[in-house]
Amino acid sequence: MGSLPAADKPLPPLRYPPARRDDDIVDDYHGVLVPDPYRWMEELESKEVKEFVDAQATVADAVLSTCDDHRGRLRKQLTALFDHPRFRAPFKRGGSYFYLHNAGLQPHSALYVQHGLGGEPDVLLDPNTFSDDATVSLAMFGVSNDGEHLAYGTSASGSDWVIIRVMRVRDRRHLHDEISWVKFSGIAWTRDGKGFFYSRFPAPEHDVGSGIKTSVNLNHEVFYHILGTDQSEDVLCWEDPEHPKYIYSPEVSEDGKYVILSVAETSEPINKLYYCDLTALPDGLEGMRGNHGMLPFIKLVDEFEAYYALIANDDTQFTFLTNKDAPKYKLSKVDVDKPHSWMDVLPEDEKAVLESACPVHGNKLLVNYLSDVKYVLQIRSLVTGELLHDIPIDIGSVNGMSGRREDSEVFIDFSSFLTPGIIYRCNVSKETPEMNIYREISVAGFDRTDFEAKQVFYPSKDGTKIPMFIVSKKDTTLDGSHPTLLYGYGGFGMNMTPQFSITRIVLMRNLGFVSCIANIRGGGEYGEDWHKAGSLANKQNCFDDFIAAGEFLVSAGYTNPSRLCIEGASNGGLLVAACINQRPDLFGCALAHVGVMDMLRFHKFTIGRAWTCDFGCSEKEEEFHWLIKYSPLHNVKRPWEKGGRSQQYPSTMLLTADHDDRVVPSHTLKFLATMQHVLCTSLEDSPQTNPIIARIDRKSGHGCGRSTQKIIDEAADRYAFAAKMMGVSWID
Repeated sequence: MGSLPAADKPLPPLRYPPARRDDDIVDDYHGVLVPDPYRWMEELESKEVKEFVDAQATVADAVLSTCDDHRGRLRKQLTALFDHPRFRAPFKRGGSYFYLHNAGLQPHSALYVQHGLGGEPDVLLDPNTFSDDATVSLAMFGVSNDGEHLAYGTSASGSDWVIIRVMRVRDRRHLHDEISWVKFSGIAWTRDGKGFFYSRFPAPEHDVGSGIKTSVNLNHEVFYHILGTDQSEDVLCWEDPEHPKYIYSPEVSEDGKYVILSVAETSEPINKLYYCDLTALPDGLEGMRGNHGMLPFIKLVDEFEAYYALIANDDTQFTFLTNKDAPKYKLSKVDVDKPHSWMDVLPEDEKAVLESACPVHGNKLLVNYLSDVKYVLQIRSLVTGELLHDIPIDIGSVNGMSGRREDSEVFIDFSSFLTPGIIYRCNVSKETPEMNIYREISVAGFDRTDFEAKQVFYPSKDGTKIPMFIVSKKDTTLDGSHPTLLYGYGGFGMNMTPQFSITRIVLMRNLGFVSCIANIRGGGEYGEDWHKAGSLANKQNCFDDFIAAGEFLVSAGYTNPSRLCIEGASNGGLLVAACINQRPDLFGCALAHVGVMDMLRFHKFTIGRAWTCDFGCSEKEEEFHWLIKYSPLHNVKRPWEKGGRSQQYPSTMLLTADHDDRVVPSHTLKFLATMQHVLCTSLEDSPQTNPIIARIDRKSGHGCGRSTQKIIDEAADRYAFAAKMMGVSWID
């Protein structure tokens, strides 16, 4: 066992391609003039933008060619470890079990069906047949209650736009049904299996074909599709032209009697709640075809005051998961015939966040708490909330629970930093629930005893204690020498919990990395208060927390700034970009995926308007002043003008994709051009010698739906870059 010296080629002097600057474009934000010289990069289908992208790809290829030794070894190791069977938890419909499974290196997981737990598994739907280049993926699916029909949505090139098709399960025959312009939707079958609810936007006025669609998404609608009919005949169930920003999510109650409509305006965990009694429709949903008006929804909650998610109902008695006066969430019930009769079933816990609840076996409830970023499972009474049993699990993540009130079993999908995956089957009909391993995922060549995972708490700038997970080889000496990867997100109440990662295992085993995840404010690890402490006027807390994590890792002896790499995606891409702007001296490398980089204009594209709940909006004067202070695009400064010529930005790779219609690529392109201009091309002899490059994937989106090979190739590229830039040697 020994380290191999890096055999890669030296980095050549970089020549960044020129990017036209239009100095005539200057916006007036409440009396503050802000230039936007790269506005033209928002026209993503233009010839000029495509030429800029091609030129940047040439630069990136030149840099990555110097990393070929690391890149080849990484790709080989990643491919070997990815080649293991993977399963997701099954769910039951009509006596059959359905689940996703990947044999190893298949581009996408296939959907399997088996009749009974002891039945022979059979492929129901194989997304690997959707396209020759594996760029069309399975985005969503739903099986009818009787198990007879499968409705599924496909996405091309990682786009959020989905096309729904229908298959008959017993003979795999496709019906003629095809539903277009679906986005931010589920598939909610009615109990009779005759059709399903879905959500869509109107078709764009100007169809750009296979190109990226960046216009703002407005006027979401809910439709009901009846099997065997054309989409033009679908029943319009709900629209609200007076509120074009609303997003609708229909759900059918397990008893099939009600359709519940969640109404949201932003990504904030707040929604209105409507319901419709389907049994009260004189001629059923089929009788609504034609011009009969929308469904007669009753507005149970008609204010944006809190979050409500349906858990169960017994006729008119509904139980919801809610954060109403409960930032760590609780369960409340209401009789919809008496809409003011709300009462708590399971009150808010003082310390733990109630993440989810799954009703099973009549009136039992499997609840999932998050306590100090560690999951706790319990069985409680759906009627009284009383604790019936604790379900012991290791420190890790519960990634899913599937069960129904008509069944006595529930499947639990579990993983952790050092556990590739376990699917438990829990029989809750017994006096003491039986928890058995149904499937366990194993990775050939991985030995968990070689590694250790621990949780630390470090102080942020304002003294707040922030939790962080640190995973490394066992007996790592704290001598400040280890390459370290620090990952974060910190937004929209999203939790960063322990998950197994092939990529992290390879980094730790073959490059000696220490792998860290900081649970910074803005996430939901401690409920809504933790989320709000890192949003809007408090957004700077996210960056302070992440910077403090880096400082802790250096002071504790894990690493030093030249070997500290930070990484994040989407809101986490914003996090990384803001932190290298604010503390370029603290990091040796930065990997920013699909980041929100232009905080003054993000709301003008696709669904960006929904993020104003976390960021604010530049159209409001107070919020503009929050945003301009940290917006990555507007805060690139030359560190050597303050700290001497030895100061520069870390080696930086910005990652985006040409079909990302969530965070459009112009965010990354404009930030890239700005960094290269301010730090490099505008100067004769710039101290900025660390490369600033972009990896722009083709026929990909925001991250969902990527093939296994794309995942491996991107990981090999970005971590070979990080290792090369930080002088890390390969360990055999």
